[in-house]
Amino acid sequence: MLQIYIETYGCSNNIAESGIMKALLYSHGCSFTNNLDIAEIMIINTCIVKQKTISKIKRRIQDLMPKFDNGRKIIIAGCMPEVLLTEIIKLSSHSSIISTHRIKEISKVVESVLKGKRVVLTGKSNLEKCSLPKIRENKLITIIPISSGCNGSCSYCLARLAKGSLFSYPEDEIIKSIENDLKQGAKEIWLTSQDNASYGLDRGKQELPELLNKVLNLKHNFKLRLGMMNPNNIHQILDKMIEIYKNKKMYKFLHIPIQSASNKIIQDMGRLYNIEQVIEIIQKFRKEFPDITIATDIIVGYPIETEEDHKLNLEFLKTYKPDVFNLSKFSSHKNTKAGKLLVLNKELINKRASELMEMHRKTAMENKQKFKDKIIKVFVNVKVPASGSGTLSMLQNSDKNFGHKKISNNLYESRDDNYNIILIKSSDKSILGKNIDVKVKSIGVHHMIGEVV
Repeated sequence: MLQIYIETYGCSNNIAESGIMKALLYSHGCSFTNNLDIAEIMIINTCIVKQKTISKIKRRIQDLMPKFDNGRKIIIAGCMPEVLLTEIIKLSSHSSIISTHRIKEISKVVESVLKGKRVVLTGKSNLEKCSLPKIRENKLITIIPISSGCNGSCSYCLARLAKGSLFSYPEDEIIKSIENDLKQGAKEIWLTSQDNASYGLDRGKQELPELLNKVLNLKHNFKLRLGMMNPNNIHQILDKMIEIYKNKKMYKFLHIPIQSASNKIIQDMGRLYNIEQVIEIIQKFRKEFPDITIATDIIVGYPIETEEDHKLNLEFLKTYKPDVFNLSKFSSHKNTKAGKLLVLNKELINKRASELMEMHRKTAMENKQKFKDKIIKVFVNVKVPASGSGTLSMLQNSDKNFGHKKISNNLYESRDDNYNIILIKSSDKSILGKNIDVKVKSIGVHHMIGEVV
């Protein structure tokens, strides 16, 4: 049986697309391995959101080419093929290529590769990915894409060029996919897209509240995590969304990427809101849900960013204290409007990035103090591998408080109602997939450590 190794970069949507490719290939008799040494074909599912990730993927392709007959048995998938096709071909002229819009044809590409033929499949299409079969890595969690593309025109963004215009998937197909996964044992639903709050706008109406109500009314026990929503679109349905979040099945988790706290920068980026609207969203949600987890994104070093703009970012973090903070250093892409602007000094960008991260670490720790020594209910959703674990790696890199703790054996990841990560050490394997009580013993920037009560 053909052994395939799939390596995935980027967001939860990319994870879902790797699961789709696996299911399609499995139905054609393929199997999968985590051991690169025995893999006959390697698929790299790429991401283009950050220049750092693009560079990492390029190096990875170069390193792998000798192992896979000078690239003949490497398939490059995902977002890179749609906007960086020429660069990929220069990098690996023998590799086959399939873009995010063509993943339904992955079996055809593998068949061609096995015959020694090179295939390049790109070009945008409206593919209802929620209807496609998928293999889930974690049987307790299902990732459901509700749309592709977006209705924005951000000046710096390559992803919108790769994904194209907003295409919202049919509501009945989304519900059918969720219900099928719940029947197969899923206990946690992630709804994902480039901007969940824009769902339905291509059909003339914001349909997210209606979709969420139908999902939450399904007669199953589960928790729902709603992914990223741009401020301009959630602001239009703010009161409806707050009512929906009152449902016990909803994780109290809100991801609203601001990209900058300066209205001048927001406007130049082409993002259709102001910081006052962002503040209104946060304040209204926190009034109803005081312990809600707020996540946001900021791009540091946007070309016209001044010291005053940087101070506004620092002040925002200090005042509104997001629990999760995704910081990106500005990436200049030649195919974007912002790519034509003069890039700021690298040392200056690094300095500002360090200051922002230091502010976030301070405020996030302050946020978590309220959980120390409390008994909280959590859902145990992941058994963390003892080695090669993204959770452990992130823990070591970001939370210095945990650096001295030996927590790699019998480690489980769980979530409370606010989607906080609570790590638990337990020799009881039966806790996976259960709701249990834990006492919070230690806190860190991005994690807490709990003890089973």
